[in-house]
Amino acid sequence: MAFTTLITVDQLEALRTQGARLMVFDCSFDLARPASGLEQYQAAHIPGAVHADLDTALSDHPTLGDDGQVHPHPDAMSGGRHPLPSRERFALWLSSVGFANDMQAVVYDRQGANYCGRLWWMLKWAGHDAVAVLDGGWQAWIDAGGHVNTDDEPAHFQSNFGLRPPLRRLVGASDVAKQLGGTGQTLVDARAAPRYHGEVEPLDPVAGHIPGALNRPFASNLGPDGRFKSATQLRAEFDDLLQGRDPAGVVAYCGSGVSAVPNVIAMELAGLPAPALFAGSWSEWCSDRTRPVERG
Repeated sequence: MAFTTLITVDQLEALRTQGARLMVFDCSFDLARPASGLEQYQAAHIPGAVHADLDTALSDHPTLGDDGQVHPHPDAMSGGRHPLPSRERFALWLSSVGFANDMQAVVYDRQGANYCGRLWWMLKWAGHDAVAVLDGGWQAWIDAGGHVNTDDEPAHFQSNFGLRPPLRRLVGASDVAKQLGGTGQTLVDARAAPRYHGEVEPLDPVAGHIPGALNRPFASNLGPDGRFKSATQLRAEFDDLLQGRDPAGVVAYCGSGVSAVPNVIAMELAGLPAPALFAGSWSEWCSDRTRPVERG
């Protein structure tokens, strides 16, 4: 049995006991202090876990051009602060850490599924369905008395991860712009309300949101225990948000295409169609001053 959305601590322990083909990824990160994710992993992690850093593993790297300016990598599949690498480049990284097509992936972080969702979505985009978020993350593992490792993990043998047809849909800024104002697209912004309304903007040069976008902060999907809310509650909340709009037309975005993913997962848990992801998100949208901006 493959786990494709969430997995509990008990279910993960059962897979480990059974000796299942499995790889666990620690995706802990902090936008304000990027080095802290690796530091947290090195201090303690689920035994056997591989560290998947947002900046170095799950994003493409900008290059310095002949003009002296920093430009997105030519293979990047999105713009923004965390450009999405090409599927081919991502497959090379998966192969380098020993992940293979017959493995179950389990992803977790210490930040409310904010960062591990990125790897969950990227694996789906690479055509790999057997990937699940550890519900409740690191805290759930600790609360359950799970073993931790504070030492380095042994290196994994190189694998040959093969790409398959994408299982999730990626859209770009031009796709969003073409549908702006139409009835076939509903944008859902996962940033906190003050950023959505344009009251503050700590990271990007322009404040506000894409015109017509609805707001659902990604943390709204979790209960007080840090686990995803029930499917019934999530369905009711998304029905209330969409107000009759076609859920199949939802496009999820945030600041840089990372914290939008908990909304994607929550919609799927609620039994709704998987929304598309605008990976460049607000940071890419507002980089072009000719694109419209809405505040309030």
